[in-house]
Amino acid sequence: MTANDIRVVLADDERMVRTALRAILSAEPGIEVTGEAATGAEAVSVVRDLKPDVVLMDVRMPEIDGIRATEQILQTMSQPPRVVVVTTFENDAYVYEALRAGAAGFLLKRADADELVQAVRLVARSDSLLFPAAVRALAAEYGCAEPAPPAWVARLTGRESEVLRLMAAGLTNAEIAGRMGVGAATVKTHVASVLAKTGARDRTQAVIAAYEAGFMKTG
Repeated sequence: MTANDIRVVLADDERMVRTALRAILSAEPGIEVTGEAATGAEAVSVVRDLKPDVVLMDVRMPEIDGIRATEQILQTMSQPPRVVVVTTFENDAYVYEALRAGAAGFLLKRADADELVQAVRLVARSDSLLFPAAVRALAAEYGCAEPAPPAWVARLTGRESEVLRLMAAGLTNAEIAGRMGVGAATVKTHVASVLAKTGARDRTQAVIAAYEAGFMKTG
């Protein structure tokens, strides 16, 4: 293991799933599986001790589920890892609640090895694993729309509103910069402002907030 390796913790109550994930990730250069957990409570403890870069978190585990474990990790650590929810079904209330809690995205258990590795590398560099159509469907099914737009909606500038819509469409900063005809640094500034105004931890939470505020339509 080198100082630049992506350190990963696996949290799943099925040993065979953890073994398969470890085998795939350990075969990749620059990725090191540093720990495992079989329950939500154990996941919180292991993550606090090992301080990984990425956690692959099953949503349904004994003691406390992956949602509560994600909340505890993100709310109590000064430099929390990026959490990716691993789930059997994408259209699941558990997945939506995990995204609202601050998970950087989700990955289906049927994903192939390349998708798994790509997801770990993606979130490790602070990008969000955002599937626009799936998030929109989740928001439509499980989101609780606010009765009136929150104050942050009116505080968005025109540029910030455009950036948020493009974020919801799944575009990266570079793609947004190309679409808007501005520099990457400008987009990064707009994204940071959007996160601050929405009170979101990352792009995924900001997009969830946009749907629940009625800023983005689920239809």
